[in-house]
Amino acid sequence: MDPQALFECVTSVSCIVTQTSTGLIVGALLFLVATGLTLIFGVLGIVNFAHGSLYMLGAYVALTAYRFTESFMVATLVAGLLVGLFSLIFERLFIRRVYNADVLLQLLVCYAFILILDDMVKVIWGAEFQSMGMPAAFQAPPFFIGGGIVPVFYVVLIAAAAVIALVLWYVLSKTKMGKTVRAAAHNPTMTAALGINPNLIYAGVFACGGLLAGLAGALAAPVRSVSPGMGFSVLIESFIVTVIGGMGSVSGALIGALLIGLVRSFGSIGFPDFVEGTMFIAMALILILKPSGLMGKEPRV
Repeated sequence: MDPQALFECVTSVSCIVTQTSTGLIVGALLFLVATGLTLIFGVLGIVNFAHGSLYMLGAYVALTAYRFTESFMVATLVAGLLVGLFSLIFERLFIRRVYNADVLLQLLVCYAFILILDDMVKVIWGAEFQSMGMPAAFQAPPFFIGGGIVPVFYVVLIAAAAVIALVLWYVLSKTKMGKTVRAAAHNPTMTAALGINPNLIYAGVFACGGLLAGLAGALAAPVRSVSPGMGFSVLIESFIVTVIGGMGSVSGALIGALLIGLVRSFGSIGFPDFVEGTMFIAMALILILKPSGLMGKEPRV
């Protein structure tokens, strides 16, 4: 532990800028994964334990697509769409069969796919660590703000997450589709009585959640190593984000992701050997103060 280093950082504008930008990209990636997780839980009532593996799959698909096309934008879109399609098939063939089952059975189904996908990427891409490298389009001089260094790709990644957050907010809050999704989550029986098939909504939401995880994996590929099992750590962090923000709350996922990203970034300065612990401490403190999470609804007595 080095509290002195943390104090020196928070009193230095350059260090604050650098660590904040690092925390924001971590938060942006966590938001994309966690918001898919919280969407699926909020609408389907399913905790998708295989969600981290979809993130891993997105990274590998993006890596392959980038090597063929040499276009990061194309690789990102291909990864999101293919992982979304895989998620749709996964939901239709397996997840829909355990909607009303015990949570342990849901866990077993998802855990089985974690093992299957980990082995699948080893067979297709190999077990060694791989790296996409920074795409040529982003190999530009970084921005200097207050003496702090902010790489161009960080700005792009944060902007992409912000745009996706705004689109999700608009679709869920202002469109007929969003109102239908919220109605199906609240009362699927009444929704079906009105002539809307809840199963189609469930499939669409699950596919959307997978698409977001695939996009997160693709966006993480230039700045993180791509390897089998890489989805496990991000899954744990995403669950922390989801719990902090409130289960089922997209806005809560955004706040929780940014909070955890900043905690990780500044925690690595003052507590380099206790970064994971700082996240759990932050979660524990928030749950003590507000058990339903920051944006979660309190249960009725």
